[in-house]
Amino acid sequence: MLVNAIMRRLHSPDTRSKDTMANKLRVVLVGCGGMAGAWLTIAKKEPDLEIVGLTDIRREAAEKRAADFGLSPKIVFKSQARALAKTKPDVVFDCTTPAAHYGVTMKALKAGCHVMGEKPLADSMAHARKMVAAARDAGKTYAVMQNRRYLPGAPTLVKFLRDGTIGDITTVNVDFYIGAHFGGFRDEMDHPLLLDMAIHTFDQARQITGADSVSVYCRAFNPKGSWYKGDASAMCLFEMTGGVVFNYRGSWCSEGCHTPWAGTWRIIGTKGTVLWAEDRPRAEVVVKEEGFHREKKEVLAEEVPIPFQGHDGCIKEFLRCVREGGRPQTICEDNIKSLAMVFGAIESHRKGRPVSINV
Repeated sequence: MLVNAIMRRLHSPDTRSKDTMANKLRVVLVGCGGMAGAWLTIAKKEPDLEIVGLTDIRREAAEKRAADFGLSPKIVFKSQARALAKTKPDVVFDCTTPAAHYGVTMKALKAGCHVMGEKPLADSMAHARKMVAAARDAGKTYAVMQNRRYLPGAPTLVKFLRDGTIGDITTVNVDFYIGAHFGGFRDEMDHPLLLDMAIHTFDQARQITGADSVSVYCRAFNPKGSWYKGDASAMCLFEMTGGVVFNYRGSWCSEGCHTPWAGTWRIIGTKGTVLWAEDRPRAEVVVKEEGFHREKKEVLAEEVPIPFQGHDGCIKEFLRCVREGGRPQTICEDNIKSLAMVFGAIESHRKGRPVSINV
């Protein structure tokens, strides 16, 4: 079972030899904006990781990151190409904007590097398919930052559902409402919610249900008072494999009464319902098959511990797979299925009708 495999990998003792430990993984980080700080904080704590290069289209951004993290200014390069040529890294961390992911990743794979990049995987399905094919042809691991999969309650919820606590899953509803004043590239995107944020929720719906999307009907819009140029709100109805229906409602310009960043979830099965909002999942399960309202009991999920959470968990699993082999759960071959939900939703909105999801 997926969750058990993940936990075994995260908890397993480190059996690497001293020689392997002595050969640190050399990392170049491309894109030194806001998210780079989270990545560098984790990277600095990895004993067998060496940051050998920083690069950004704004050299001053890379210089500031080097200074902030006590790194030598000599590892700042004016371009990714120069950083790759001079440092010969094993791994590239891509913390650039979505529009840059294709170019950064393809250059890194061509140079023989493993890659971990920020979500979304790509700015189009055509680019995503080429990136996945390039990683496969190069024999390199390319994974995507989907840190919501590493929330404390996520493995607990997955096991709870896989154990059949509420029977077969039929319906999944999630609400995401947050007023986020980022500034920068998101304010100018055509679909800031769907392309930059909803990918987290769509990917987590696949993790939680074990199902993939078949079709979607989406209505995106930009409500009055929005500070975004593009559509910052959307409602999406997905048909998933196994007959599961997934309903997403979200807004990135909703002030007041914010949901958690991972949203609030209601998962309905043939025997009961689970509620989840980043905490310990709880369910009401039918115990007597009679009466107008069937008698139910409350069931709390048995907690599944997760040693590394959020960005930390995602990066650590990726690095372990690079060192020892194996596939991280956010590997590109799988993550492209979540990205297809994003572009399917955008296509549905544009056409004003349901569309099929094509990977």
